[in-house]
Amino acid sequence: MSGEMDKPLISHRLVDSDGSLAEAFSEAPKVGILGSGDFARSLATRLVSSGFSVVVGSRNPKRTIRLFPSAAQVTFQAEAVGSPEVIFVAVFREHYSSLCGLCDQLAGKILVDVSNPTEQEHLQHRESNAEYLASLFPTCTVVKAFNVISAWTMQAGPRDGNRQVPICSDQPEAKRTVSELAHTMGFTPVDMGSLASAREVEAMPLHLLPSWKVPTILALGLFIFFYTYNFVRDVLQPYVQEGKNKFYKLPLSVVNTTLPCVAYVLLSLVYLPGVLAATLQLWRGTKYRRFPDWLDHWLQHRKQIGLLSFFCASLHAVYSVCLPVRHSYRYDLVNLAIKQVLTNQSRLWVEENVWRMEIYLSLGVLALGTLSLLAVTSLPSIANSLNWREFSFVQSTLGFVALVLSTLHTLTYGWTRAFEESRYKFYLPPTFTLTLLVPCVVILAKGLFLLPCLSLRLSKIRRGWEKDSAIKFTLPVEHALDQKTSHV
Repeated sequence: MSGEMDKPLISHRLVDSDGSLAEAFSEAPKVGILGSGDFARSLATRLVSSGFSVVVGSRNPKRTIRLFPSAAQVTFQAEAVGSPEVIFVAVFREHYSSLCGLCDQLAGKILVDVSNPTEQEHLQHRESNAEYLASLFPTCTVVKAFNVISAWTMQAGPRDGNRQVPICSDQPEAKRTVSELAHTMGFTPVDMGSLASAREVEAMPLHLLPSWKVPTILALGLFIFFYTYNFVRDVLQPYVQEGKNKFYKLPLSVVNTTLPCVAYVLLSLVYLPGVLAATLQLWRGTKYRRFPDWLDHWLQHRKQIGLLSFFCASLHAVYSVCLPVRHSYRYDLVNLAIKQVLTNQSRLWVEENVWRMEIYLSLGVLALGTLSLLAVTSLPSIANSLNWREFSFVQSTLGFVALVLSTLHTLTYGWTRAFEESRYKFYLPPTFTLTLLVPCVVILAKGLFLLPCLSLRLSKIRRGWEKDSAIKFTLPVEHALDQKTSHV
């Protein structure tokens, strides 16, 4: 069974037109690997399954031969570098010097450096691992490649999210050779230029979700702010002024009150930079001036902010389902029933509250469902199947609908509480009034941009018109009917 896994996926024999079998190649392309670690083993497996003849150089081949596919030849390093023209160097930087004894055998060959430095090593050394390897072997051509691919991905095969392989070298012919090899293995080579770019390429695996750093900090900051605000209002105020101990609310109730606030504000922050960008374009009268760096970065992080908004909204839905399970809820329900009996109330029914709660829950479900569509279409596999108009409709139009539904959900929750003096604990307004500030600004601005005097001017600007230009520009009449697809 293990032998079948080692068989090449690309057959070396093809069927001729007359039905006879003929050799497709006199010999499979031979590739060498120096190293016997996890990545070297995964690399050998992928190369064998892609139809290459693999020879592995190890300091102790007898011990490591069982770790590699049976189709791969495992031998000593000096013997492994003899015939292959392309050799993968799968050893750490500190072991490069141990290969100097092979300098004569490696002369004129292509060395593919797949190593990655640690974050400390990256800061400590000015030159990249690939440049250091090139300085040790001046008669070889060094190519930096495959360092962003994990051992698991190398063995299991490329996927949509990690198919690209950055490649850099000072020799175009060597880059072309390694690019063809990567393509045969199922990856997509990306030319990163000369070997001087190797330091940048080696820094890629060191970044942990770089595009998520700022949105995550923003979400955590909002969570801490609203959690503290709700703690002061719902827990600290009753304890200080009324002597009631409600600290039991901290793990669930306060968190559940905080999550929708964070989700709602984050969703509004997805569409606020678009409003600011449109305002800048109207004020400048042109689209050919760069946005400020902070706004440009904000626009680039909208996807991550939106997904964090969906995450918080989903947690809010789960927490809300758990509320009736709490013992405190059961005690409150029993106490209410006893109080109703003592006051001789046969039926407790407030029509207004019933309707408000029904509408409030319905709007919340609709808002979460719309957010789910936005989150699903953010997946690369789904986004790639949509054309630009479809993607813009979902992310822009449906996204704005989700913001409106969330606003109605919040307003229905608040109802008349903003006008009741008892709701202002420690003179602090109800939490939902704070969350309404940014979303209402976005919705109001979106409504203003629908006015003909602004929408037509903005459309002309985005089609190349400039305020100080002497060229006359006439907007097509039918374009006004297509405003609903524009992305503000």
